[in-house]
Amino acid sequence: MGFRLLILFVIVAIVEVYAFQAIKTVTKSKWIIIAYIVVSLAAILFIAYEFTKFDRSVGQTKMSLITLGLLLLVLLPKLVLTFVMLMEDVLRLMMGTVNHFMGHNSDSFLPHRRKFVSQVALGLAAVPFLSLIYGMTVGKYNFKVVRQTLFFPDLPDAFEGFKLTQISDIHSGSFDDEEKIQYAIDLINEQESDLLLFTGDIVNARADEMHPWIDTFNGLRKFEHGKYSVLGNHDYGAYLDWKSEEAKAANFEAIKDLHRQMDFKLLQNESIKIKKGEDEIAIIGVENWGKHFGSNGDIDKASENISPTDFKILMSHDPSHWEYIVKRHPKNVQLTLSGHTHGMQFGIEIPGYFKWSLAQYMYKQWAGLYNEFGRYVYVNRGFGFHAYPGRVGIMPEITVFELKKGNIVA
Repeated sequence: MGFRLLILFVIVAIVEVYAFQAIKTVTKSKWIIIAYIVVSLAAILFIAYEFTKFDRSVGQTKMSLITLGLLLLVLLPKLVLTFVMLMEDVLRLMMGTVNHFMGHNSDSFLPHRRKFVSQVALGLAAVPFLSLIYGMTVGKYNFKVVRQTLFFPDLPDAFEGFKLTQISDIHSGSFDDEEKIQYAIDLINEQESDLLLFTGDIVNARADEMHPWIDTFNGLRKFEHGKYSVLGNHDYGAYLDWKSEEAKAANFEAIKDLHRQMDFKLLQNESIKIKKGEDEIAIIGVENWGKHFGSNGDIDKASENISPTDFKILMSHDPSHWEYIVKRHPKNVQLTLSGHTHGMQFGIEIPGYFKWSLAQYMYKQWAGLYNEFGRYVYVNRGFGFHAYPGRVGIMPEITVFELKKGNIVA
């Protein structure tokens, strides 16, 4: 632990030295330099103090969200500054070496820093700085309705044009704006879908995080074919230190009961069939199964009363379940709905052309629609936010699917 702290201290020191060099090169104003030092030192001390106060028996709080946001706001721009200034130092070192061996006389071995380079570095650092501020003030509640039309050759005739809405990753413990959440609820209602599916993570860890928001979510209208839900990795209370296993178990039961209070039918490794006319489709819900975050889900148990020829929609929180098990499963699950990744809440998306996020280095399917073996998985970008209190480039999502009979198009 002591060695890790030493390494962290060295990294912070290097970043701070390079960032200070950029400021000092651009301006000679004593007051600007003093103000920079005071603000930087205050931010570092505040972040360090709040990290020492973090209590794993309480988990994420409004203050821990602010602290993580401030950490990224301070760290990412300075890392950009450090990278540019370090590249300049490499170039200065090369030029100094060449000048030395060519016999050019100079006051110092290294050429002086160039003001232009520091100006460019500060300009580049402003991009993540302003983006993170936007993400924490606007982006986290910038709800987007994403529409997907999916074609299936084996869709029952009565379900032609059937509409369903998916939300995922509510993370109610992070909310701080009732008006914005009500706006999102109204957006869901406006879609006039036949069915509502929620794919897990109702809280960050504790059941009481949802209590202030139950009435708001009870504003969701009645859906003709119901509202169904599953559990996510955060719903098991695994990221807190509990006083006892009994306390942890009681919290888990309370979390499951939240779904009932919100008029959702929670599916725990089970399935139901919904009828339309003479036809029916199966809704399968598994507990959380993730390559990295627990494996409580059991698709065999959940689909034991379902045949391979039935039309099936599976709710499974973590998309790695689809990658490792579902897409090759003999029950032939036509559509899997997941969430979990949040797209890391930070990335770049140009719909139809380009998307990038750090999430893609951990999950093969991390945002949007994927198709293999004639089977779909859709990864919802999430309704809420967790850890970083904002969203940059990857907006909170309400997904509306329209089912059509026809050949697979993806």
